[in-house]
Amino acid sequence: MIQIAVLGYGTVGSGVVEVIDTNHDSINKKAGEEINIKYVLDLRDFPGNPIQKKIVHDFETVINDPEIKIIVEVMGGTEPAYTFVKRALECGKSVCTSNKELVAKHGVELLAIAREKNINFLFEASCGGGIPIIRPLNSSLTADEIDEITGILNGTTNFILSKMGADGSEFEEVLKDAQERGYAERNPAADVEGWDACRKIAILSSLAFGNHVDYEEIYTEGITKITAADIMYAKAWGASIKLLATSRKVGDRFYAMVSPAMINSNNPLYSVNGVFNAIFVHGNVLGDAMFYGSGAGKLPTASAVVADVVDAAKHLDTNVMVGWSSKKLELMDIRNVESRFFVRMKGSFTENLAIVQEVFGPVDAKVLAEVSGEFGFITEKMTEAEYLEKASKFDNVLGMIRVRF
Repeated sequence: MIQIAVLGYGTVGSGVVEVIDTNHDSINKKAGEEINIKYVLDLRDFPGNPIQKKIVHDFETVINDPEIKIIVEVMGGTEPAYTFVKRALECGKSVCTSNKELVAKHGVELLAIAREKNINFLFEASCGGGIPIIRPLNSSLTADEIDEITGILNGTTNFILSKMGADGSEFEEVLKDAQERGYAERNPAADVEGWDACRKIAILSSLAFGNHVDYEEIYTEGITKITAADIMYAKAWGASIKLLATSRKVGDRFYAMVSPAMINSNNPLYSVNGVFNAIFVHGNVLGDAMFYGSGAGKLPTASAVVADVVDAAKHLDTNVMVGWSSKKLELMDIRNVESRFFVRMKGSFTENLAIVQEVFGPVDAKVLAEVSGEFGFITEKMTEAEYLEKASKFDNVLGMIRVRF
């Protein structure tokens, strides 16, 4: 019997317990040994809940028990999660986590400790919830040289943009609906400002490219400035707007960014709607591949955590995670990244078109009857720096979104 402990009995922690209880027989068969939850660490008590008999309030109880071989960390945040996980690994206990903040900030160090101790630090659920992506990057795609990862990595923002597209609502209205449905937190900043997607693309990029990508160096832009008018323009071009997290190799350089982008039906991410997530990967041998599924939620995320528990149970004395180097991957200055740009401008289309073309060159322009007193256009490809220099010549720019077609 392999004894495990679960740190945190919130949404994901209770899901882990539920998944292990529900699929107990098949999980044990796949692990090759019975997996038993001996402790659940939480500050709270749960009177009347069968889990109460396993509840402990002191981490020392867990860390000092030699029977505990695997620890599941689903507390979230960096502290005390980091302290607990580091101690667990140093004590020779494998750790499985869904904590993207922890992995993005301390993954290099924790993976190194796991390698040194010949145990495992596994984090499949930290990116894309129930979508299997960490394991494919770590094993199935190792023969490829990955040159691009682009994903819809946050279900909250994808729900908001999908609903804005479906019914023409403004951002604040749909955000309130998302909060009422439980898709968005009371303080939704981590989602709508792009920080959650930023941490996830940092982890995926580090694994794909082998060197450490510092999430604090990734250009990150959220969806709070997206309007119903932006959505209408996108539809006029047969496109939709998604919050995309991207890392890409350009020659011998790399860049990473999180920002809203306009994509059309030629893009495999175009039809990913609602709270679903998808991750597009391009390799020099494989070509294109896409991973799609529930990017968040209690049971999808818990399922990915338990899959890691099974993997750790099968490799108690063998390190299976390759991880990434502590050497930092130097990212390109975002000003040198090329894109096309959708630009909204206030004023008359006929009066402004000549000067717009004089500054930006040939553009694809639209005027919408539903949006009076303005027009929109899409530029040719140029660098971010070139766009900013050209846009600075105008005082009537209402907004800009990058275009991926």
